[in-house]
Amino acid sequence: MITKQYDIVVVGAGLVGLATAYQLLKKRPASRLLIIEKESGVAQHQSGHNSGVIHSGIYYKPGSLKAKNCVEGYADLLSFAKEYGIPYDLCGKVIVATSQDEIPALHNIFNRGVENGLQGMRLIDRAEIKEYEPHSAGIAAIHVPQTGIIDYPAMAKKLQELIVESGGEIVFLEKVLGIQSDGSATYVETDKHSYITTYLITCAGLQSDRVASYTESANDLRIIPFRGEYYKLRSEKEYLVKNLIYPVPDPNFPFLGVHFTRMIGGGVEAGPNAVLAFKREGYRFSNIHLGDTLDTLTWPGFWKVVGKYGRTGIGEIYRSLSKLAFTKALQKLLPEIQESDLIPGGAGVRAQACDWHGKLIDDFNILRQGNIVHVRNAPSPAATSCLSIGRYITNQLS
Repeated sequence: MITKQYDIVVVGAGLVGLATAYQLLKKRPASRLLIIEKESGVAQHQSGHNSGVIHSGIYYKPGSLKAKNCVEGYADLLSFAKEYGIPYDLCGKVIVATSQDEIPALHNIFNRGVENGLQGMRLIDRAEIKEYEPHSAGIAAIHVPQTGIIDYPAMAKKLQELIVESGGEIVFLEKVLGIQSDGSATYVETDKHSYITTYLITCAGLQSDRVASYTESANDLRIIPFRGEYYKLRSEKEYLVKNLIYPVPDPNFPFLGVHFTRMIGGGVEAGPNAVLAFKREGYRFSNIHLGDTLDTLTWPGFWKVVGKYGRTGIGEIYRSLSKLAFTKALQKLLPEIQESDLIPGGAGVRAQACDWHGKLIDDFNILRQGNIVHVRNAPSPAATSCLSIGRYITNQLS
């Protein structure tokens, strides 16, 4: 294998990897930087299969990496989009309580937003909900004006362009097979080449635990893949949703629940559910990879997750297999929706880190080991936060 030498190597060309490389080159413009990506292009998985939402930071625990980086990354994202002409729209959203027992959780979310510095949010009543979303159910809601929609794949392509213009290199269709470090230099082996680098940053998304395990002996986290499936509204029914309608999250499940999202390229998505994927990069129920499935089933923490969320998980699987059940879940927010109004949409797979004890890691997890940084958990709102995460990593290496 040919050995090549760099100052910085980044593994992964999703938004977090690209944004990190971009921030590193801004601060260290003379650096020889390489991005290694196993797919044929940028943003092929989570970055290109999400719903395109600009998150405000309202949900996240104050002081957490998610809260800090989402709020800072939000401002960075808008600035980047304006400068480079990335399509976006700050259309706002409503988080809707449809029953009285959801009101305390709604107020808790509002208070988190206040603590995280959001301005302009309002608690609104049933009549005011109708002003924003005339067809939505609900007895109370939060209107969040900061929330928006954006073309994340276009942003990824612009980051790729800027990195190359700044002298960075990107290689595609190369898979990392091993990493070794002697303290002063790190050696990265792929299926095509060997690389020597001073600094290594891994942003491998759905493969993040495997890539990190090459250097991280504790091996305390495992990625559990959850597929989120969407329907789209038929064009003649898109009038039912003006912008974004979200539920109050179920405290018994660590995901936001099915919602309605107007898309930057047109159309309205409905979903997602959250079902265990039997392949880390499997976007259909029928996609199965034995090695990925065994990695999930042999992880002790997974069975503790099943014990805690099993009943809810079975309901998610049922909604995956039954369009009628999916429709009924959506009718909680939009009673007029009928099964015939929905057509199959896309799907994404969320890389959710789970520890040995069955805790689904809620916050971003970024581990530094000398001159190596592993991004081990970066689910939503990582796309919104990517430029801030990149700056955070860059500052760690200063």
